[in-house]
Amino acid sequence: MNGLKTAILPPFMQQPVLFYPQLAQPRKIIITVHQKPDGDAMGAALGLYHFLKNLGHDAVVISPTNWANFLNWMPGSNAVVDFERFREKSVQLISEAEIIFCLDFNVLHRIKNLAPFIEQSKAAKVLIDHHEQPQEDEFDFGISDTNKSSTCEMVYDFIIASSYAEKINSDIAACLYAGVISDTGSFKFPATGASTHSMVADLKRRTNFNHTIIHENMYDNFLEERLRFIGHALLYRLDVLYEENTAMMVIPKADLVKFHIKTGDTEGLVNYLLSIEGIKFGALLIDREEERKWSFRSKGDFDVNVFARNHFEGGGHKNAAGGRSADSLEANVKIFKQVLKQYKEQLQ
Repeated sequence: MNGLKTAILPPFMQQPVLFYPQLAQPRKIIITVHQKPDGDAMGAALGLYHFLKNLGHDAVVISPTNWANFLNWMPGSNAVVDFERFREKSVQLISEAEIIFCLDFNVLHRIKNLAPFIEQSKAAKVLIDHHEQPQEDEFDFGISDTNKSSTCEMVYDFIIASSYAEKINSDIAACLYAGVISDTGSFKFPATGASTHSMVADLKRRTNFNHTIIHENMYDNFLEERLRFIGHALLYRLDVLYEENTAMMVIPKADLVKFHIKTGDTEGLVNYLLSIEGIKFGALLIDREEERKWSFRSKGDFDVNVFARNHFEGGGHKNAAGGRSADSLEANVKIFKQVLKQYKEQLQ
């Protein structure tokens, strides 16, 4: 572990106090997130990046893939290394790392082709994540808390508990706030707790960051074609299964090409499904290049994490999860409608 003493007794503690001594002197640190990082992943990575830089560490964020253009406003985003574009550089950085922070994912397959290099690294691996059933044996130290609203809130907790809270500046606050509103649906999802609002209040007191500009950058920063794509999807790709109180939307590759849909342009599309009265389960299926991707959302007690794990090689949270499949679009729809019948009683 490059001379680092890993804190693994007990593993996956809620308080990371045993790890802080490892940050007492400058280290070479890599921060990575899940593929196609969303607002929470990118916000957590960049928030932690600025904090570690302020402590004097040599920190670099490596993303397994590209990310949505609407995240490029985040301070430090221009320094993020895209593994798929700069593979040789990324591998070199990982080989030199002493500590690797793994944020907003709980199993290594979520970092795609970056996974084997992280797995083989001798650096101390630190997980900060809020998804269920983490792959504990792959990390030397971890903070796993499914009750937290977002990984950004967990990074905030990590900073506060470190006793270096005075290092929080407006760049850190902006990144963490952006991730929180991304993963909580601007504070409407069930995981939003008193601690989430307390965090925002504290960041406001410390830096008085401009929350209005952040909302505009996150939600009012798309091309016209995306809006037309959403209209097209709602009009032609929506299927409401009233007997199961479920709505599903299936997006073929032709639609992505027609409307020039890029990474991040389908963000939030699945949430429209739950806006229909009486609908408790929303499922979005998109035909990607290498596989079919599922997004699941639910209301109340219906557990989409269990549904995704049982049927579509996925997982996530109780009310928000994802899945994947190598089968065709048509085969996925058929399987979904078949297995959905098993949950009809739960969805009444």
